[in-house]
Amino acid sequence: MNAKHAAAAARPATDNRLLAALPAAVLERLLPHLEAVPLPLNLLLYESGARMTHVYFPTEGIVSLFYVMENGASGEIAVTGNEGVVGVSLFMGGESTPSSAMVQSAGQAYRLEAETMKREFERGGELQHLMLRYTQALITQMAQTAVCNRHHTVEQQLCRWLLLSLDRLPSNQVHMTQELIASMLGVRREGITTAAHRLRDAKLIRYHRGEITVLDRPGLERCACECYAVVRRETDRLLAYGGG
Repeated sequence: MNAKHAAAAARPATDNRLLAALPAAVLERLLPHLEAVPLPLNLLLYESGARMTHVYFPTEGIVSLFYVMENGASGEIAVTGNEGVVGVSLFMGGESTPSSAMVQSAGQAYRLEAETMKREFERGGELQHLMLRYTQALITQMAQTAVCNRHHTVEQQLCRWLLLSLDRLPSNQVHMTQELIASMLGVRREGITTAAHRLRDAKLIRYHRGEITVLDRPGLERCACECYAVVRRETDRLLAYGGG
């Protein structure tokens, strides 16, 4: 899809909750600079150590932030959907980050050039406040992911991952192979297979050829560790959009 067709098919910028929460005057100032772009599956938005040229405001889909070790092993550290922005290092002064960002679930976004984003951030006001609160929510997610991966079972980690994905998708279906989930969680594929079978046997999910359908979300939440609830609660607290 070329840029012209992407723009024609794009969802409104206000489908991104950060953009929707901006004062009208700020959003009007940004709109001429926001470029609608598709987010095809597995698109790499930025690589480890590379200088960032844009930030991305997803309107649908999920972007995975992950780290790749020297031996090729990888692990997901956070996910972003239409609640946030991809590329916080750019306006926080870092310009680059050791992590990478890849589209986990296809969708759309609006991207904004680095200089425009930094200029708007440095104005202060509500845009800066929103970005800082979102960054704190993202840090909370990263910290809780690290704790979860260290102390909780693969089954609990899988439940957390599924719930975080569902929060950012319009349906109860997640399209992802067990191999990719294992890579995201930094565990062996066999561990994901065993965990998925347990959740299936408990009638919490249905799994077929890379498509996971959540049948019982309350049950999945009960099966998850406290990490999901901590992240959800803190995100809701910090991103009470328009509520300050």
